[in-house]
Amino acid sequence: MLIGEKMNLTKCLGALNVFTMLLAVAPAINALEKPKTMEDMWKIIQTQQREIEIMKTQMANTPVNDQPPAAGSDTGHVKNLERKTDVLSQEVEKLRTNLAIPEEAKYKSMYGLGPAASKIYQVGKGLSIGGYGEANYQAIVSDKGKNDANNADNERFVLYAGYKFTDDILFNSEIEFEHATTGEGSEEKGEISVEFAALDFFIDPMANVRAGLVLMPMGFINPIHEPPFFFGNNRPEVERRIIPATWRELGVGLFGQITPELTYTTYLVNGLNAEGFSANGIRDGRSGGSKAKAEDFGYVARVDYAPAAVPGFSAGGSAYVGNAGQNQNFAGQKADVFTQLYEAHAQWKYRGWEWRALGSWGFIDDADILSAAKGETIGSENYGWYTEIGYDIMPFLIKDTVQYLAPFFRYEQFDTIADTAGGFADDLNKDRQIYQFGLQYKPIPNVVIKADYRNFTAKQGSVPDDFNLGFGFIF
Repeated sequence: MLIGEKMNLTKCLGALNVFTMLLAVAPAINALEKPKTMEDMWKIIQTQQREIEIMKTQMANTPVNDQPPAAGSDTGHVKNLERKTDVLSQEVEKLRTNLAIPEEAKYKSMYGLGPAASKIYQVGKGLSIGGYGEANYQAIVSDKGKNDANNADNERFVLYAGYKFTDDILFNSEIEFEHATTGEGSEEKGEISVEFAALDFFIDPMANVRAGLVLMPMGFINPIHEPPFFFGNNRPEVERRIIPATWRELGVGLFGQITPELTYTTYLVNGLNAEGFSANGIRDGRSGGSKAKAEDFGYVARVDYAPAAVPGFSAGGSAYVGNAGQNQNFAGQKADVFTQLYEAHAQWKYRGWEWRALGSWGFIDDADILSAAKGETIGSENYGWYTEIGYDIMPFLIKDTVQYLAPFFRYEQFDTIADTAGGFADDLNKDRQIYQFGLQYKPIPNVVIKADYRNFTAKQGSVPDDFNLGFGFIF
């Protein structure tokens, strides 16, 4: 009987050890609700640890006999611990899902936004802060124009601020400081802008609502324009002149996941303002949410497909349609200026290789009326496309490193006046090609140093080449 009793006692003590380890994390769970500081949390942990030691001592001193276990015996203690363990397991799950500040930030793109802008989606509740910045030096290789001069620019510094009210409602925003100043009376010298500011309402993985100042979900750069995630110091010209990044408007819409591989975003927004259209494209027709004209509305939709069978590959497209006349007179007459913009894109990241391709096509009705009103030819059609490729060679230089070193090449072709209307003359200088090559170095994933050379050619006239050197970061 003595051997059997010892075995039973050993089992009880073994169970006690398991439950004791689980109980040891209970103070950390309670600390989520009650403690206000780390010092308070530590005091609770110390108190709980003393209680566990007392319980272990009492059980070790309990005499062993053949009588059935009474209330308050070791067995009673074990049953009580089992009940506490059930409660504890539920609390541990809450701890896993509700912890507000992760020990280490994980940068990944979510819901159509850049990795730094997506930090708010990874916190349990409360405030999230992120940001990015970039600065560069530009050397004009051949001074072919009156205003072409070497320059250095703290191009932008951006703060992301988000707040998670509940698991289902959050606010996210981007505030941009351009050219290191508020402009000193001239917007071209610098400005402070709200790039986006929107509320997200999570309803179902397939259909969630976003409302506010939203980034138009077109192309690569417009939704994700943080410097470590595109080649070169300058964003692709196709995604500046044909797709007018950074393009944002006031609106409301849906975003979600149709399947794990297929996502979509769609908004109803205030329309473009044709008063800002020019020979250089529709870029200046954006409102940016600043007293936007809303006599006419626009509609934009995007889909992306990332097949699990081809890791690192994704493809998709987007479309924007809407009138841009905004009930205004042009050359003495009203015009709807129905504007269309379409784009398709694909990218693949595979074993150090990074490849992208994008094409965009635009159409502007009543371009002849606009051209007469503005005294310059505004294209009734425009287009642009580019492709780029880079390869990370750092693994050949240093084994098992987080550093990144990639030479890259990009080719672009675009024309903001691909076709004209009403007999207005074409401007062949707007039909351009760019050959660009450079080097991208990341000592850590959050910081990038860039150097690149761009060779410009135009069907008519000349455009100066440039050499660019700069850096960027996210946090």
